[in-house]
Amino acid sequence: MVDGGRRGAGRRVAGILLRAAVTLLMVAVLNFILFRIVPGDPARLLLAGARSSVTAEQMEAQRQAWGLDRPLFPDQVVNYLSATLHGDFGYSFKFRGRHVADLILERLPATIALVGLAQFIAILSGVMLGLYAGWRRGGAVDHIATGTSLALYSTPSFWLGMLLVVIFSTGLGWFPGYGAYSPGAVTGSLGSLLDYLRHLTLPVAAVALGLIGQYVVVARAAMSDVVTEDYMVTARAKGLTNGQMLMRHAFRNAMLPVVTLITLNLGYVVAGAITVEAVFSWPGIGGLTVEALNARDYPVLQGIFLLLGASIVVANLAADLAYGLLDPRVR
Repeated sequence: MVDGGRRGAGRRVAGILLRAAVTLLMVAVLNFILFRIVPGDPARLLLAGARSSVTAEQMEAQRQAWGLDRPLFPDQVVNYLSATLHGDFGYSFKFRGRHVADLILERLPATIALVGLAQFIAILSGVMLGLYAGWRRGGAVDHIATGTSLALYSTPSFWLGMLLVVIFSTGLGWFPGYGAYSPGAVTGSLGSLLDYLRHLTLPVAAVALGLIGQYVVVARAAMSDVVTEDYMVTARAKGLTNGQMLMRHAFRNAMLPVVTLITLNLGYVVAGAITVEAVFSWPGIGGLTVEALNARDYPVLQGIFLLLGASIVVANLAADLAYGLLDPRVR
């Protein structure tokens, strides 16, 4: 019986991993196709800095140099998939031949610092507040938390960012409103770290406030459903205290939908809050995405969106595996 359960769990995990691999392959293929049907000629961008008029021969030579003259199927797509499997995302058009991987790695730490810290704050505060509000339904905390969270949940993060800039940067002057460092700051010192954290405060607040709204709403709804279940009534009839009921029964079951939201939002960490980064001129993946979109820099866009797709797939993979740990029925 135990061996059968282990084999079943193994098949489930193998199936999850296979689906994740197939999804990643589909994401890579669609990623390649979508950016090839966007109007515009990347070869013109490559010669945009030429001081004299560009001839047709020069355009064709540029296309050959970057492999744009070869058939889309199967040559370009096969080369793209092969290079991607080897970790080669190609070269940027806009940034004059720089490796796409290098560009992404330069911007990724800023985005992880911004959205990762916001996620950490939102998970700790939002989930706990939502679970408590659902456990104490109808109380003052429930009414205040639910109303405030719905307002935050429905407010665009970029609007929250602009509001924070107006109040705390322009109005009160407490925090800087753009960039990651003050002009002339010397990196690598304690002063530069404190300066970086001051610049990080408002962007983190803008992202975290919206995420807190999501977590409170979902966690409260999950806990509200759990407390009305028959097994909770049975547990109370057995004489279990509120603390025992909460930890043994309510918390674990209420966390199932919350885990889904957390893992999906953790995938969002890699993508970055593009609109928030634009509001605060934050030098992360969001700013790089906007630059690449304006320049029709296909390799950079492909690298960014492949990273986004992979992060979401991995997040879903983590959610599926976590479900098996939280709910034995799934196993």
